[in-house]
Amino acid sequence: MFADKQLLELKSIRKWDPLLHPPPLQTSQSQGGQINCDRSHYNYDMCSINGPTVLDPKTSTFYLVDHATSTPTLLVEKIRPYPRKWENFVMKRIKEITITSGPRPGSPKCEAQHNAPALVFSVAGYNGNFWHEFNDGFIPLFITVNSIFPDQDVIFVIDKARDWWVSKYAGLLKAFSKHSIVDLDNDNATHCFTSATLGLISHGFMTIDPTLLPNSATFTHFRALLDKAYGRNLPSMFNSPVTRPRLVLMSRKGSIGRVISNEDEVKRVAEEVGFDVIVFKPSVKTPLHEAYALINTSHAMVGVHGAALTHSLFLRPGSVLVQVVPLGLEWVADVCFAKSAKEMGIEYMEYKINAKESSLVEKYDENEMVIKDPVAFKGNNWSSDIMDIYLKEQNVKLDLLRFKEHLKQVYDKAKEFIDREGFF
Repeated sequence: MFADKQLLELKSIRKWDPLLHPPPLQTSQSQGGQINCDRSHYNYDMCSINGPTVLDPKTSTFYLVDHATSTPTLLVEKIRPYPRKWENFVMKRIKEITITSGPRPGSPKCEAQHNAPALVFSVAGYNGNFWHEFNDGFIPLFITVNSIFPDQDVIFVIDKARDWWVSKYAGLLKAFSKHSIVDLDNDNATHCFTSATLGLISHGFMTIDPTLLPNSATFTHFRALLDKAYGRNLPSMFNSPVTRPRLVLMSRKGSIGRVISNEDEVKRVAEEVGFDVIVFKPSVKTPLHEAYALINTSHAMVGVHGAALTHSLFLRPGSVLVQVVPLGLEWVADVCFAKSAKEMGIEYMEYKINAKESSLVEKYDENEMVIKDPVAFKGNNWSSDIMDIYLKEQNVKLDLLRFKEHLKQVYDKAKEFIDREGFF
């Protein structure tokens, strides 16, 4: 799974540049009776069944129950409910779900009756990557719930909801809905709903646009939802009194790229500045309530650009996020973490490394374009080979004197936060 995930990450980033100049959008393709599909968006498709419907998980098909009131012509729609529809190679991994106005063969009785609508989506695309699980999953889910079901119960019907995924995100799923999920892959019973919406709305990379939401919800409201899910009964190990600002140093190890090769020295320098430093290396198995407890009770976070920085969503407004930006990654650093941090009221800072702090100088001359001007070197060619250079081949060795001066500014901001809010 993880080899596939790494390949998908590279292909995903290669597709980002065309988003700056997307091709013309398709128009809405079909509309018939109580079944409607909107395919006009670049990121996603949406279909709805505006009346009672029955789901047959065995065939991944939703049937309109009262088909006599719909269009006399049999209507069949298909949708892959994942909000990255421009990425064909990813969308092939998403289960295609059928919607039809025709009667279900055999007209079976409803084996599970729900007095609530269904919201149907997939988590198959980049399952296992923490950033994608929020960017392509929970943030679009938040947008969709607030757009279509702001004051309603809703039942999630999820494709590829693996046991580990359901266990990891159980708290967040409960914050969205009091109902158990319907597992589209492993449930064989027929389910009846009052209506159904298929697909998730995306506003773009790590974006919640309040002007597009009826209740003007923002990232601050999304942060409140995270607090509802994980902010209660925090483990005492992270609630003990401290006398110095706490800094979480995000750690990357192994041959994955973007590793801080002098991490121990960076930790020491941060302690010299005045921080209590905790080195945090999250994994797929890291319980989210523990990660939330650590980060929510901290005052600053430092880390190199990477999926683990998605934990910055757990920082309290007013705390400090420092993103260490390797060569060639300025744009992705901004769209992945800078925007969301600022919108949550976090003090966002960047430490852009210079050429001498990049391991790439061990392989390339400083005057080569790959080092001297990464933007010009990349051009419009986000190939896997170029991605490997900046994302996987590159590690960083921070200039301790330069970084220490940066940390002094971080410390001052963290102290200001403590003066306003207290340690916890």
